[in-house]
Amino acid sequence: MAAPFPSQGRAPWYIWLCVLAVTSSIVGIHWDISWHRSIGRDSFWTPAHMAIYLCGVLAGVICGFLILSSTFNKTSPLRESSVTMWGFRGPLGAFIAAWGGIAMLVSAPFDNWWHAAYGLDVRVISPPHVLLFMGNGAIEIGAIILILGQMNRATGALRSTLSWMFLYGGAVLVLGFGIFIVSYSFPNQMHSAMFYRVACTSLPFALVGIGQASQQPWASTKVAAIYMAFCMAAIWILPLFPAEPRLGPVYQKVTHFIPAPFPILLIVPAFFLDLLRDKPAGRNSWLQAAIAGSIFLLSLLAVQWPFSSFLLSPAARNWFFGSHYFDYSTRPAGALARFQFFDMDKGDFWFNLTLALFFAILTTRLGMAWGESMRRVRR
Repeated sequence: MAAPFPSQGRAPWYIWLCVLAVTSSIVGIHWDISWHRSIGRDSFWTPAHMAIYLCGVLAGVICGFLILSSTFNKTSPLRESSVTMWGFRGPLGAFIAAWGGIAMLVSAPFDNWWHAAYGLDVRVISPPHVLLFMGNGAIEIGAIILILGQMNRATGALRSTLSWMFLYGGAVLVLGFGIFIVSYSFPNQMHSAMFYRVACTSLPFALVGIGQASQQPWASTKVAAIYMAFCMAAIWILPLFPAEPRLGPVYQKVTHFIPAPFPILLIVPAFFLDLLRDKPAGRNSWLQAAIAGSIFLLSLLAVQWPFSSFLLSPAARNWFFGSHYFDYSTRPAGALARFQFFDMDKGDFWFNLTLALFFAILTTRLGMAWGESMRRVRR
C-alpha cells in the first residue's frame, strides 16, 4: 500500500479531497433546503441528497485509507505524525472525520424512515437531521484538524496554501452553524432578541476559534467574507433553475428554486473580533472573552437590526437581496409574506438579550480555548 505522504511543495491529495467532501456537503445542504422550500421532499434520491451523502462516502473512504495505511504500512511517513486509537494509527483528523462519515451514512436510512413515519416535510431540527449535522460537523472539524496537522509543520508557500484552506474549512463550519439556526434567521425575526440569543450560541465560537488558530491577519473577517460570498452566490444562482411544488398545501406560486434568506452580516462583528484580538493581550482570558463577546453582540445588533428593516422594505425585493422569495408553504397572511416583524420573544426581550450576552461571552471563551489548542496540533 502506497504511503499517502505529501510532497514538500504542495498540499496533500487527501486534504484536497476532504475539502471537496465538505464543499459537496455544504452545497448539497443549501440545495436540499431550497428543494424542500420549492418542491417538497418528493424522494430520497434527489441530486441534493446525493451531494450531501457524497461527503460522508468521500470522508469515510479517504480517512479509512489514511488510518489503514498508517496502521499496516510500517514505512508510512504519516506514522510519525499519527495518534493511536483502538489499536489503529492515523492522523487525529482522520479519526474524527471517519466517525463523521459513519454518522452521516447512518443518518440516511434513519432520515428516510423518519419521513415515512412522521411526514414528508418536517422541521429542519429532527433526530435524523441532528445526527446528520453532527456527522457533517465532525467531518468539517476532522478536515480542519487534518489541514492543521500539516499547516503547523509547514513553511513557505505550502503553509500559505494550507492556511487559506484552513480559513475555507472554517467558513464551511460557520456555514454549517448558519444552516442549523436558519429557522431563526429570517429578516422578520431580527427585531427579536431570540435571534441574537440563538446566533450567539454558536457563531462566536467558530469565528474566534478559527481566527485565533490561523494566525493570519484579519482571519475572522476572511472567514466571514467567504461565508457571506457563498450564501449570496446561492441567492443569485438557485433561482435561475426551474422548480414547482409537488406537495401541498401550496400558498405561494413557485416556479424556480427558492434560496435561503440573505446571510447574517457576520463580517462586521468578525472585523471587530480581529481588531480586538491582540489589544487586551496579557489580561485575564475571561476578561478578554467578556470584551470580545460583548463587542460581537453589540456590533451584530448595530448592523443587523437596521439591515433587517431594509430587507423587509421594497428596496430589497430583487435578485440581489432576494427578500421577495417565499417557499410554497408560506401563508399569505403570515408576517413574513406581509414583510412584517414577528415577535419571537413574547415579552421576554431583555431576558433573551441577557442570555445572548451570556452565550456570546461563553462561546467566545470556548472559541479562544479551541483556537489555542489548535495552534498546537501537529498530528
